[in-house]
Amino acid sequence: MIRKPVDTGDPHRLYTVTGGRSHAGDVRLDLVTLIVSECRPTEGMQSEHTRILELCRHPTAVVEIAADLQLPITVVKILLGDLLTAGRVTARNPRPAAEHGDTPDSALLKEVLIGLRNL
Repeated sequence: MIRKPVDTGDPHRLYTVTGGRSHAGDVRLDLVTLIVSECRPTEGMQSEHTRILELCRHPTAVVEIAADLQLPITVVKILLGDLLTAGRVTARNPRPAAEHGDTPDSALLKEVLIGLRNL
C-alpha cells in the first residue's frame, strides 16, 4: 500500500495563509476543542477566516475545521488564534479527565451493569 504525505498543501500557499507564522502563539487548542462563531464574516476578511466563521455557526471541532478547509492542523490553529484574539470566535475546551477520587465506586458500577443486563 502506498501512502500519500499528510500535508499535500503548497508550502507557498500555507506560508501566505499564515502570514509566515509557524505556531499559534499562546493559544492552546485541542483537536476536539469546539469553536463557535461570535459574528458574521466581514468584507475584506481573509477567505479562510471567512470560511471558519461560516463553518462555526454551530459548535465545530478544530479537527473538523481542518478537514473541511483541507489544511494542516497547525495552520488551522494559527487561523483560529487570529480569530480568538479578535474576539470573532470562542473556544470551548474539553473537560479534563476526572481525578481518581472523582470516579464512581466500582460496586455501584457493577450494580448498574447488572440492572442494564436485566432490562
